[in-house]
Amino acid sequence: MVTLLRTEVSRLMAIAVYGATGHTGRLVTAELLARGQDVILAGRGEPGLRALATELAAPDRVNVHVAPLDDARALRRLAERADAVNHCAGPFTTTGAPVAAAAAEAGIPYVDHAIEPHPVKHLFDAYQGVAERTGAVLVPQMSFYGGVGDLLAAAAAAGLPPSEGIEKVTVGYAVTGWRMTRGAVDTANLLIGEIDRISYAQGAQRVGPVEVRNSVFPFPPPVGPRTTIVPFPSPEVVTVPRHVPTRAVEVQLTASTFEEEQIFSSLDASPEERARTEFTVAVQVVRAGGGGRNAHVRGRDIWRAGALVSVEAVLRLTGGEGPRKAGVFSPAEAFEAAPFLRSLADQEAFEVLKLP
Repeated sequence: MVTLLRTEVSRLMAIAVYGATGHTGRLVTAELLARGQDVILAGRGEPGLRALATELAAPDRVNVHVAPLDDARALRRLAERADAVNHCAGPFTTTGAPVAAAAAEAGIPYVDHAIEPHPVKHLFDAYQGVAERTGAVLVPQMSFYGGVGDLLAAAAAAGLPPSEGIEKVTVGYAVTGWRMTRGAVDTANLLIGEIDRISYAQGAQRVGPVEVRNSVFPFPPPVGPRTTIVPFPSPEVVTVPRHVPTRAVEVQLTASTFEEEQIFSSLDASPEERARTEFTVAVQVVRAGGGGRNAHVRGRDIWRAGALVSVEAVLRLTGGEGPRKAGVFSPAEAFEAAPFLRSLADQEAFEVLKLP
């Protein structure tokens, strides 16, 4: 079923936000409206979408489109009426493919907030040919987890002499005060129970069981060295090797993040409470012969940071900035990493930014 709040036209010239009623979807929608964009509120439940549209009180700029994940026709009509899709509804293990497929077939830009490595890998495996045929550009993991690490890895590795080689890229996330949404909890449960994980070591991607252990990552001050969970299942293991010639990629998350009492008991937290997150994302690029480079960002509110990452990406894509060809791309393949990160710093997505 498809419901629109204004007269149907061949194309609405707006950006579709799938999962608009969730916390991330609301942040993305507000940012798009603040930047003068018309928005199509999309998702599975009509009552929630209509309530959000009424709340936004912008009938000339906001439309509603109901598209359940098992209704390929409704999803395709959504993609045909939009300039681009910003997909915010996780877990992407179950939601990613149907929405991405609709955008790919319609030939429009698509970005998502996927944190799970397998759905990100699936986009590269399944939709490259479709996107090249239709002219679509798909950029998964364009969010806080995954996207920021991928961009930082590219920025840190840029300009290193190829002859020296890169032995390992390590991405470290230090996060405190994380208050999970229902979608985030469902995603975490999927990842915790996952047996066959994607890893990248010795120059090759592998899918299978991995040993989860503790390590120590040297975060920059004021965080300092912290005990981390290794490996943290984040999609940099899929995307970083596409643009950094490294033999290994590893992602780590501070162990204390999951020890905080509120992380799994915050489903009813207010937006103000969710904004209290503090984070540092740091990357180490180690050369084969020793030495290397570091890069990091530090800030507050991972939800807002992720929303800004995705909005910046989708507006650049609809504005003609990005890859010169169609296909599926990592964040750092789609955009020049250092300028993109600096633009986000200017928007106060990050408080501190260090690049080589």
